[in-house]
Parts: sequence; C-alpha cells; structure tokens
Amino acid sequence: MKKEISKLLEVRESVRVVDATLRDGGLVNDFYFTDEFAKALYLTNVKAGVDYMEMGYRADKEQFDENKFGPWKFSSDDYIRKIVGENNTDLKIAIMADVGRCNYKEDIHPKAESPVDLIRVATYLHQLPGAVQMIEDAYNKGYETTCNIMAISTASMEDIKSALDIVCQTPISCIYVVDSYGSLYPEQTERIADMYYEIASKYGKKVGIHAHDNQKLAFANTIEAVGDNVDYLDATYCSMGRGAGNCAMELLLGFLKNPKYKERYAIKFVEDYMLPLKEQGVVWGYDMQYLATGLLNQHPRTAIEFTKQGRKDYFAFYQEMLNMD
Repeated sequence: MKKEISKLLEVRESVRVVDATLRDGGLVNDFYFTDEFAKALYLTNVKAGVDYMEMGYRADKEQFDENKFGPWKFSSDDYIRKIVGENNTDLKIAIMADVGRCNYKEDIHPKAESPVDLIRVATYLHQLPGAVQMIEDAYNKGYETTCNIMAISTASMEDIKSALDIVCQTPISCIYVVDSYGSLYPEQTERIADMYYEIASKYGKKVGIHAHDNQKLAFANTIEAVGDNVDYLDATYCSMGRGAGNCAMELLLGFLKNPKYKERYAIKFVEDYMLPLKEQGVVWGYDMQYLATGLLNQHPRTAIEFTKQGRKDYFAFYQEMLNMD
C-alpha cells in the first residue's frame, strides 16, 4: 500500500486514542495509584479529548493476592465508579482481561450494571480459543470488545494470518498490532499493519496499535501505523508502562491533527503528576537493559529484574542476553 503524506496531515475521524496509563503503568508500581491521581487522570483525559481510558485489569482475585496489588489490578465496577461516577462524558471506560487470568464469567458483569464500555481481551497465539470465548461472553453481556494478540514479533506471518482470520470472525470492533518486546522498526510496522488491515477490513474490523519503547520507537511506530489505516492508538502519559514504557500521550496528542485533541492538558498532567511519580522513585522508561531485550526480540522480564537489582553492568547484561539466544 502506497502511503500518502496526506494521511498523516488530515483529520481522520475514525481515529480513537486510548489511554493505558493506569493499566500498563500499573505494571511498574503494582497498581498503587492514589485515588487523587486516578481522578486527575480521568479529568485530564476528558479535557484532552481522549476517546477511551483503560482503568486497569480485571484480574482473578483467586490467582492474585489483593494485599499485594493496588485496586487497578482488579478494577472492580464499584471502584471505577468511585473515580468516574456515572461518567456523563464522551470518554469511554475500558478494562483489560487476560486470557487465563480473569474469571470473566463471574467477574465481568452485564454492561447494564457496569460503568465499563469496552473489554480489551489480551491473548497469546496459543490461547486463542480462550480469547474467542471471552470476546463472545463480553459481547453478549453488552460490551464493545477488542483483542490484543501479544508477542507477534516472535510469531510467523502465517500463524498471525491464521489467528487474524479466527479472531476477526468474533464480534470484536478492533484487532491490535502489539509490539510486546519493543523490537519492531517502522518499516516492519508498516508491513504488519498493512497485513492486519487487509484481513481485518474483510470482516469490517478496525486495527489498533500498542507499542513499547525499548528502542525509543513507540511514537515512531504509532504514527507510522496512523498512515497505514490503523485507527485505535494506545498511549500513556510520560510513556509510563512496563519496562521501557509506551508511546507518550503528550507526543501523540500533539501529532494528531484533529482539534478535539488538546495536548496542553496532557503536558499539565505530566508536570503535576507524572514527574512527581518519578521523583518518588517509580522507575520506567528507556534504558540500556531494555534496549538489549528490544534488539534481541526478547521478553523484558530479564531487564526488569536487572533494574530491580540496581545493576549498572549493561555490557555484561547484553552478553548474558546473547548467550540466552
């Protein structure tokens, strides 16, 4: 598909910006955000024109100890209401449900009883049958549904195509390109996004992107995807997210040409809330250990452990990663 510069300059009414700060950012601090932070984030998203706010995970309390995580690991309907009330705004509320980690039949209630609008189902390729069941359950309960197939950079194109054909026959509205390891370059993103769009459009589905910043390419990959007919764009304030983080919301809102998006509110939130988080010792963002796992297309768990240990021997870590291949 030949990309025109106009695709980057025009207002695309189909674009939807999704704030994943509480969910992906929560992986950094075990979801211990204050209610003040969550409320300020919600109000900022409303003012900034963000389309969806992902409040967190709907994790199974039988698998995860409530005493070891903040409330957004579980994102109960009641706790969400504590922040958003009846949410009489244009901002839609989302949660993520991981295949195998969510007791969705019991813990995801009918839409009529919930402040949540969108259920985002996250899955690996080998879990796809479970993802299909979760998507259908959420849809039948009245929710919008999307699907994130994770770790696609380690899968073959044929396997991805087969998975897309399966999941696009479910009632999802959008299928996501997910660069879980932050290993993709914009040229790869273009090729993958085109493939996703070719298959998704046959079924009337949208395509989204969720990028990680291991090689400082999350923003580049996201805006590349905008020119490749990708509509759902994930971002987090100050790039807060697992390991190296994600596409920065303040960058994305500044890039998008639709006047409904107002980056000034994002910049103010970063100053008032994100920078103090860093000053309190919450650690995320690009660093050499995440570069190593991104370059080598590996899960960042080893880099996260490197960070927790306070190690600075980056070259030795890189050598360790090479020896793991």
